[in-house]
Amino acid sequence: MKFLRTVSTRRLLAMIAALVAAIAAGTAIAVASASTGPMPPPEKLAQAIHAALAAPQVDAISARISFTNHLIDSSDLQGSDPILNGATGRVWLSGNHLRLELQGNNGDAQVVLNNRSFWVYDPSSNTVYKGTLPAPTGAQPRSAGKAADSALPTVAQIQSDLNALMQHVDVSGALPSDVAGRAAYTVKVSPKHSDGLLGDVQLAWDALRGVPLRIAIYARGDRSPVLELKATSISYGKVATSDFAIKPPPGAKVVQISSSGSRAQTASDRRAARHGRNTQTIAGVAAVAHHLSFPLVAPSKLVGLPRQSVTLLDWGGSPAALVTYGQNLGGIAVIEQTASSARTSTPSTSSDSASGAGLTLPTVSIHGATGQELDTALGTVVRFTRAGVSYTVLGSVPPTAADAAARAL
Repeated sequence: MKFLRTVSTRRLLAMIAALVAAIAAGTAIAVASASTGPMPPPEKLAQAIHAALAAPQVDAISARISFTNHLIDSSDLQGSDPILNGATGRVWLSGNHLRLELQGNNGDAQVVLNNRSFWVYDPSSNTVYKGTLPAPTGAQPRSAGKAADSALPTVAQIQSDLNALMQHVDVSGALPSDVAGRAAYTVKVSPKHSDGLLGDVQLAWDALRGVPLRIAIYARGDRSPVLELKATSISYGKVATSDFAIKPPPGAKVVQISSSGSRAQTASDRRAARHGRNTQTIAGVAAVAHHLSFPLVAPSKLVGLPRQSVTLLDWGGSPAALVTYGQNLGGIAVIEQTASSARTSTPSTSSDSASGAGLTLPTVSIHGATGQELDTALGTVVRFTRAGVSYTVLGSVPPTAADAAARAL
């Protein structure tokens, strides 16, 4: 159990997740701060990673945590939401059991996983999301003893992987630090080029046990993290089963989440086969346009950025197009789909009048069409509908650049 697991929820964050995914495509990980607590000895990064991977398995963890979220300007937020506003909380992890709690003024957000069954409580809407994780496929049980140790990469192999990674991003060394009162190493990863709004990502882990203690994302030019999840105190040892035995609040609205992604994909593949196509391999302007029920908009350049790719997507059973422009974090992606499929697949971002919490998005005019704009510290998403087609423009760019790209379509 070397890695803490968290489950992200919140209907609004579907939109943010798309943005963060686009940003994260070109980079990954890191952060460290001055400390007066225990510090590990200086160590080369490859050796520190190897020691973390080889550390004895931790049976259970309980910790107090702090979650910081400055992704969205506070003036756009209504009410108190521990996911959107940030919060303190606790986490328990033991075997296949996980409980994450973020404490807010309107109630505590909860994520509970028992084996494969999970539920997530959103206090701002008094809603419980329930589901079952799909069974793992093709996983082989880990061998014990020396067989397990022999599967670990050597220091030389880790260094080789780091050398390859550093062709694309800048990677710091293992920075001695103190997190949650534990001697830790911190690594910082940042883009080689200044395109985009991402500054760096940082990861800190327990130097003796290899357990992650902090992850933080920084915007370019900002010394304070935009997103940060860190342990403020942590204990290793047995966790009482009663800590995982809590139930959702009575009277909460229940939403059942289907986790049959593989079955849905299989059905999608069957539909594609009947039409003689495979959506995973269809690319190019002409090929993609042939399978759409609407005219594809894919200029060769968008706000000066050359078109890189055009790919057919299966969006909840409906064909859609992904068009990318530029490279790395300075690039822009455009998703085109029918307005009806966009409405059924994208959660609402309007405020919830019943709960008094949510997000107020500014509107923008795109050649007479009214769109919504999500402006974050790491990038921008603009969505508008024209002639029955929904366009989503996203990238690690400021609002002016995203608006200009949307108007150029």
